[in-house]
Amino acid sequence: MGDFRFQKEEKLTKKKAIEELFEKGTSFSSFPLRVIFTPRTEPASQTQVLISVPVKNFKKAVDRNTLKRRIREGYRLNKATLNSTSKFSLAYIYIAKEILSSSTIHQAIQTSLARLNRYEKKN
Repeated sequence: MGDFRFQKEEKLTKKKAIEELFEKGTSFSSFPLRVIFTPRTEPASQTQVLISVPVKNFKKAVDRNTLKRRIREGYRLNKATLNSTSKFSLAYIYIAKEILSSSTIHQAIQTSLARLNRYEKKN
């Protein structure tokens, strides 16, 4: 059984790493999420994730926090499907205009992780 925790080391928090992700990253959409990623090159690194819900679309912090919680939960439960050899910096940005169900968000995360696995196999 896998490790289903979402630990502090898995959160992308360094300003320089975030800037590099948005400058040099590749992106694709898996509705209701936009995924931006770059492969990590540091030897002792692991996949790190940034989750964002824009204030422009959701004025109430309660709604933004709900969506971030759902995205975190979806990633936490499905991260085991990502190849253990692949290391990425990931940003999940919620692009839908309304609050969608957890199952829809989880499905989008599964699709995005499968796409990242295919990307890793190509390179």
